[in-house]
Amino acid sequence: MSSSTNQSASAAQPLPQKVTRNQSEKPPELKPRIAFYIFACANITAAIFSPIQDCDEVFNYWEPTHYLNHQYGLQTWEYSPEYAIRSWAYSGIHSLIIWLGLFPFRMLFIVSSKTVEFYFLRVILALVCTLCQTRFYSVISRTINERVAVYFMFALVFSPGMYHAAPAYLPSSFAMYTTMLGFSAFMDWRGGLKTAQGIMWFAIGSSLGWPFAGALVLPFVAEELILAVASGEISQCFRRLLDGAVRSFIILAAQTGIDSFFYKKLTCVPLNIVLYNVFSGGSKGPNIYGVEPWHFYIRNLALNFNIWFFLALGALPLLLLQHLVVQKSVSKQTILRNVVFSGPFYLWLGIFTLQPHKEERFMYPAYPALALNAAISLHILLGNFGSADPRHLVSKIPPMVKLVIVMLPLLASFNVGMLRTIGTLTGYAAPLNVYTPLSQSGVTSPGDKVCLGKEWYRFPSSYHLPDGVHAKFIKSDFSGLLPGEFSEDKTNPGLFPGTWLVPAGMNDENQEDMGKYVDIKQCDFLVDSRLPGSSPSELEPDYIADTKTWETLKCVPFLDASQTHILGRLIWIPNSPLIPVRYRRQWGDYCLLRRKA
Repeated sequence: MSSSTNQSASAAQPLPQKVTRNQSEKPPELKPRIAFYIFACANITAAIFSPIQDCDEVFNYWEPTHYLNHQYGLQTWEYSPEYAIRSWAYSGIHSLIIWLGLFPFRMLFIVSSKTVEFYFLRVILALVCTLCQTRFYSVISRTINERVAVYFMFALVFSPGMYHAAPAYLPSSFAMYTTMLGFSAFMDWRGGLKTAQGIMWFAIGSSLGWPFAGALVLPFVAEELILAVASGEISQCFRRLLDGAVRSFIILAAQTGIDSFFYKKLTCVPLNIVLYNVFSGGSKGPNIYGVEPWHFYIRNLALNFNIWFFLALGALPLLLLQHLVVQKSVSKQTILRNVVFSGPFYLWLGIFTLQPHKEERFMYPAYPALALNAAISLHILLGNFGSADPRHLVSKIPPMVKLVIVMLPLLASFNVGMLRTIGTLTGYAAPLNVYTPLSQSGVTSPGDKVCLGKEWYRFPSSYHLPDGVHAKFIKSDFSGLLPGEFSEDKTNPGLFPGTWLVPAGMNDENQEDMGKYVDIKQCDFLVDSRLPGSSPSELEPDYIADTKTWETLKCVPFLDASQTHILGRLIWIPNSPLIPVRYRRQWGDYCLLRRKA
């Protein structure tokens, strides 16, 4: 074992413990088993109730998975073999989970609804996230401090950001899972350095998930190199890094083999993603889908993590202040470890703040790093604020006053986080609930068409439609490229011909293709919304009011964000006479319509 490994014991408690009257008193400990139950409750609740935040989740992941399971579905240009920037290995794993997990129930004729498949996979993703969170929690508790681990848990459980990220079927969520496992491997020095294992987890997240997630491994690799140079054990470090590189190559080769099988040509999807997002220019690349100002992620993370985000930003300054001013006897290795632990969040935030194209899901891989930084900051602040050392001014503050000062912002954070989560759930859940009448006996027949106009981007996937019922698009005011459909041509030999047949009308410049639309006369059902803040147009008439053509099967209240005060958009506001009218949330209708005979 290397000398750097032997020093792990001295680095096991890099943060100061709160000064107490009995220095031998052990901090309260929350067992990993209990943490697992807490994480599981939060994540499964999110899996059942959380609305889908991003249409990319539906069209790029749920729909291809539906195609693998049910032989039809909507296809985006990213899955065209011409571009191949989405991985069938990733979709295939989730398709296999659904098939294997529900196969025994299907054989017993218990599962009859595709909606069950949808929520089954969501719950599985929530449980996978739970296992990764529990593993990371356990490592933080052993490596840093039990209190830091508890604060880490609070930061994740009570933040609206994790409510969306934990059960999301997105590569960025998958990369978030592997990030926690990668962090755990690099941080846990018990039994020796786990460099190769850590690199492997980041490689899995980067290849199957999102290639850019590999940036999060850089601080840990830098630590390895610094310690190797300092200890003179460069050869051992090289072997560990080479071991991790070989594992990463095997993972990438396996994925390339699977994707090449589906695309029927040699395809390295992670390479294609990097080439498109980094080296495309002109009318191509991610920027054609919209850009945001530099402060987008600051505003977004402040909403989704409130006080925890600002604590996360203060982690590195507080650590340096603690080690260089308060605890001057701390070793250089301890300082290095803490800088490495807190560094990934700053690195990720910096990289993506510089990118013009920004989306909330791009931050998902860094959510665990944010929570760790926030927990470290809170521990340092409470440790110093709770000092009983008579030399410190804070020791003269009465304990009850200290408790109030500490609890007020934490309780406020908890309440704001819960109110925002409840507000999102109650305001935007309609797209997941409005399709239920279609599953009733006699309502639909195979071959029926459910059409979407201006509500195309809120479609929750074909898993919410009965077998043989297809989603179609009608022309609306939107003028970009909509998804097409996977080929159902049975004359082509081989499995899943839709994965390798080149579809018509695809492009990587978001140019509209009129072939993606059907005439509204072909529609048997229609999903539409009517919001007070929106006016009908020629291409987006008020279909709900057209009672001669359509009958309403179900309408669900939907928040009209354009007419709701910013407070009502950010958090849940009760519909009470006690609330001033200007602050109340304003509602519209989200409806499923059926064509009259």
